[in-house]
Amino acid sequence: MATLSFEYFPPATAEARQNALRTVARLAGHRPDFVSVTYGAGGSDRHRTRQMVFDTVSWHTASRHRCPVMPHLTGIGHTRAEVAALLADYVAVGVSHILVLAGDPRPGEFDVGDGDFRYATDLLSFVREEGDRLGVDFTIAVAAFPEVHPRSSDRATDRRHLAEKLSMSDLGITQFFFDADHHRRMVDELADLGCTTPVFPGVIPVTNPASVARFAAMNGTEVPADLWNRLESVDGAERLRIACDEAASLADELLADGVPGIHLYTLNVPEAAEGVLSRLGPGRFGTTRQST
Repeated sequence: MATLSFEYFPPATAEARQNALRTVARLAGHRPDFVSVTYGAGGSDRHRTRQMVFDTVSWHTASRHRCPVMPHLTGIGHTRAEVAALLADYVAVGVSHILVLAGDPRPGEFDVGDGDFRYATDLLSFVREEGDRLGVDFTIAVAAFPEVHPRSSDRATDRRHLAEKLSMSDLGITQFFFDADHHRRMVDELADLGCTTPVFPGVIPVTNPASVARFAAMNGTEVPADLWNRLESVDGAERLRIACDEAASLADELLADGVPGIHLYTLNVPEAAEGVLSRLGPGRFGTTRQST
């Protein structure tokens, strides 16, 4: 059966940290297979990411449900020494899953060529090497863009690079999207290239249309105008209802296609993730996850 995972982002303030921890605590009750913690452009949030990873690991260790915590790790703007130190910190608290990303330059601070890593594959190889040195067999995930990476020269080249990256990793997680056909086409293109690494679709309940539209522009994601018009015309409980309805409908369609799992982008809003799961109903995800 399909797996379930959540994505959290590192909080910027003490108040936001409390909300983030509340989100982790609430969603742990849904027994995710793993959770991930995001990283800022150019590594701008790396210290907050590190703290959020530590907080999340601590919560899952102390709670009745333990699952892997997967930090996002970007290459742009980082040296090998910085990445090695961060990986050592993560291993010390029991982290063995890493989502490897090339990363996006932070305007005015980093260029694509800054740091010791230009491509995700460069960072991936280094993480494998560090895992060997630290005695840890990292489970490594990479990002996939159903609508093609915004810096790709053309679709065919993008898919070849993606297939190569996936061949070096254990799984892929997609950027969010709003049309299941984008995911179906990507899966077919990867299959034609002989790629068998599982790719988990990312689904986002749009509780904050302005923020999600900004992320979508960065990732080259098509934003459905009708959905945005509906979301922006309301707020509060009605916006949450629409966001959950739409995300659950997409997740339902993807599960019917036989995807290996659903990765829910939570935006640290537990009510949204819970709303999606409630609409999907029981029995949609695997029962192999263990409580301890």
